[in-house]
Amino acid sequence: MPRSRKWAQSLDIRATLDEASNPAGLRAGEQQGLLVGGLAVGDGALGLWKALAEVFPDTHEQRCWVHNTANVLDSMPKSAQPGAKKAIQDICNAEDRDHAEAAITTFAQLYGAKFPKAVKKITDDQDQLPAFYNFPAGHWIHLRSTNPIESTFSTVRLRTEVTRGAGSRTAALAMVFKLVESAQQRWRAVNAPHLVALVRSGARFERGQLVERPKAVAA
Repeated sequence: MPRSRKWAQSLDIRATLDEASNPAGLRAGEQQGLLVGGLAVGDGALGLWKALAEVFPDTHEQRCWVHNTANVLDSMPKSAQPGAKKAIQDICNAEDRDHAEAAITTFAQLYGAKFPKAVKKITDDQDQLPAFYNFPAGHWIHLRSTNPIESTFSTVRLRTEVTRGAGSRTAALAMVFKLVESAQQRWRAVNAPHLVALVRSGARFERGQLVERPKAVAA
């Protein structure tokens, strides 16, 4: 598999949040060669985070900016949404993490008094939302959101609606697997693929630039 290509490593069905928090699925994937490291991207309500911490404790968490933005704007009146959306974009499209955290402070100052619940949706995840800034700048576009997964599952949902369900759990998993396997051929290639191995080996990045190689790699 070319280093610049993305591909599905593992697929499982979790019907409830309790099931999603069960690490058994991740452990089974690990036994089958699932590689998880660096950064995992998801929304803020997934039981996956609990399971991930147990099976892959060194993996950092990144909250999806698309989900977060929608949640923040839903907590505000429509008249305030355009300005708030621009302020949120100033955070997730900042030059680096320092500028992003400064933009979070600005957002809180602008909207905290009137819309505290909306602001808390950002400040409560202040460690996870800018996590992608600690990785190569070329990878940031891939790490800000779960859009690559969401766009793939839109195809799955469409097929499920046409077939009016997939029957059994096993049949559903088989159908989704084949659809994802086909969709991955069209996924956008990874920017700066030569840096993926460094990320996985624990290299440290600041402001999107490599500042420290792992000793094993440097040697």
